Amino acid sequence: MEKEGYAISRWEEPDEVYRKLNELVKQPIRRIKHEVMNAYLEYFNSRCAGSKKIVEEAKNYIPGGVQHNLAFNYPFPLVIEKAEGAYLWDIDGNKYIDFLQAGGPTILGSNYAPVREKVIELLQTCGPVTGLFHEYELKLAQLINKYMPSVEMFRMLGSGTEAVMAALRIARLATGKTKVIKIGGAYHGWSDQMVYGLHVPGTGRYEAHGIPKSCTRHTQEVPPNDIHALERKLKMNRLRGGTAAVIVEPLGPESGTRPVYKDYNKQVRELCDKYGALLIFDEVVTGFRVGLGGAQGYFGVKPDLTIFGKIVAGGYPGAGGVGGKRELIKLLAAGIESGKKRAYVGGTLAANPLSSLAGYYTILEIERTKACEIAGRAGDRLTKGLRKLIEKYRLPYVAYNHGSICHLETSGAMFVKIDLLHLKKSLKDIHERKFMMEEMGAAYMAEGIITLAGSRMYTSLADTDEVIDDALNRFERVFQSVEGA
Repeated sequence: MEKEGYAISRWEEPDEVYRKLNELVKQPIRRIKHEVMNAYLEYFNSRCAGSKKIVEEAKNYIPGGVQHNLAFNYPFPLVIEKAEGAYLWDIDGNKYIDFLQAGGPTILGSNYAPVREKVIELLQTCGPVTGLFHEYELKLAQLINKYMPSVEMFRMLGSGTEAVMAALRIARLATGKTKVIKIGGAYHGWSDQMVYGLHVPGTGRYEAHGIPKSCTRHTQEVPPNDIHALERKLKMNRLRGGTAAVIVEPLGPESGTRPVYKDYNKQVRELCDKYGALLIFDEVVTGFRVGLGGAQGYFGVKPDLTIFGKIVAGGYPGAGGVGGKRELIKLLAAGIESGKKRAYVGGTLAANPLSSLAGYYTILEIERTKACEIAGRAGDRLTKGLRKLIEKYRLPYVAYNHGSICHLETSGAMFVKIDLLHLKKSLKDIHERKFMMEEMGAAYMAEGIITLAGSRMYTSLADTDEVIDDALNRFERVFQSVEGA
């Protein structure tokens, strides 16, 4: 391992990754042969009839037929009935290798038995929620502080989106400033102020439908990996009242899809200190997946505030939170104190007994099993195998990883450079590449592999060498069916 106790065994050089990605988007789309793709789609009609029936009915009651963006898949979402370890089973009995892992939080594998047993034990006595305090709220906060010393205090909330909202509220209250700078392409939840520069850098309010312009008035973005652009923005803001916070995904936007230089976070920390802005690390994915110390432990950078997501409840519901310096998190103190300014947050179901207990035992099990390192080795094996297949079939695809967070770019949809002079052409190219990515995701599923949007994979403690090698055989069947392979 590059750093003992962490999942990342080597640091991907961003310049080399970006060089390959730029070559990918310059080339014509290399999709699956038409007749093979039709056969893959027939799998869903013949083998997934139960899922199709339920989703069609669900469209009458649920917008789009599913409740969560992760569940949207081409040609239609699967209805999952069972989850265990490295596998998922749909309602029709089909078995899949699970590289989605609930979007990243279940590094122990799905439905991990030792944690599940503790949850069942709790449900037999206390129940999932009381509305009052439970001792595991304290136990969880203490455990997080043990592994992430920068988190001197921790406030549990219902989701990563809520945690980002709270962190920005803290930053503005503590600094008296309003501007917030994010990195273009990063995702920090769906609050009004953060639906800005999503997925593709430089797109600003492109996806801010239904959100008044005033909500993003103080949200700004700078290009990924461009430390000079960040300093220019901070310097300009100093003339306009200053910057409250800079918020980053420490591996790079979209869980490292756009990887950063290894010293980037250290440079951001230095700039925040220089210009009086708070540094916020969004560790929704990286916290307790990169290592027990999070990405901040791996990089040796101490943020002012840290955002947590589903993993603080072990993948169980009601999961998210914000932690950081004592004087900052104290601004979230619950209750009513007359005359004292505080950042108001709510959440009746936040830090419920079930979520707090599940998070506590999940972190203990991660430590006991060395899950981060094992999942990281599985991610390395998967990525190395994918690269061999890409070379074998002479494909322009790009595979790279940060330990257990793996990326497989086959279309480069998110890396198309938008030409404002030929905007329609750029958008058409993005649309076609996005559809090709959806087709690849469908092909993987028909071969028994579930990914995130056909381009991202999370490995877990449950992914043995046999699981990874089985997956690579399935990926090979897809790759050998690509046009010109």
